[in-house]
Amino acid sequence: MKSVLLRLSEAIPVAETELVYATPFQLLVAVVLSAQCTDKRINQITPALFEQFPTAERMATADFDGLFPYIRTISYPANKTRNLLGLAKLLVERHLGEVPEDHKALMDLPGVGRKTANVITSVLYNAPRMAVDTHVFRVSARLGLTIGAKTPEKAEVQLMKLLSPGEIPKAHHLLILHGRYTCMARNPSCDSCVLRDLCPHLEKETKRKGKGL
Repeated sequence: MKSVLLRLSEAIPVAETELVYATPFQLLVAVVLSAQCTDKRINQITPALFEQFPTAERMATADFDGLFPYIRTISYPANKTRNLLGLAKLLVERHLGEVPEDHKALMDLPGVGRKTANVITSVLYNAPRMAVDTHVFRVSARLGLTIGAKTPEKAEVQLMKLLSPGEIPKAHHLLILHGRYTCMARNPSCDSCVLRDLCPHLEKETKRKGKGL
């Protein structure tokens, strides 16, 4: 694992979220919106959204018809609108409009599951939480960092055992960015990958293709 992190750190010197935000509340909103959607797409719609609703207090005063137009072009806009309205109201009622550091308190908010809570506590508070999205799940399996993990939760448990608490926040971003730009689901860029010689998946694929000749 240390060799993987070292090489990825050299290849990706800036390992951080690609979501654009100015405050903890804005990051929370962006992460909730990014479910089943790309960060790039979220960054296209959030400037107008955050200009109109920059704080939990402001968003908590909105209604469905006032908020929906700002996110209608992304995936599951109606459900996400309802979640954001409920989330903003609970932040105001329970946390004075601030994003809580407590993991359970975050998961009590509408639209915030384990992965989102892990992202928020890791990015904002440098907590040792490993958020396993599709990229992390795929890359960790291909590299043999996780074995037989059928769910993100099981992959999270295995990855946490391989990392020290201080390594986890950065490792999360390194695996995401490697999966997003190099180890893609389809047509991964194996020829330019800095982990070629460490990758069991590439070795298996090479043997499989060789047998097919």
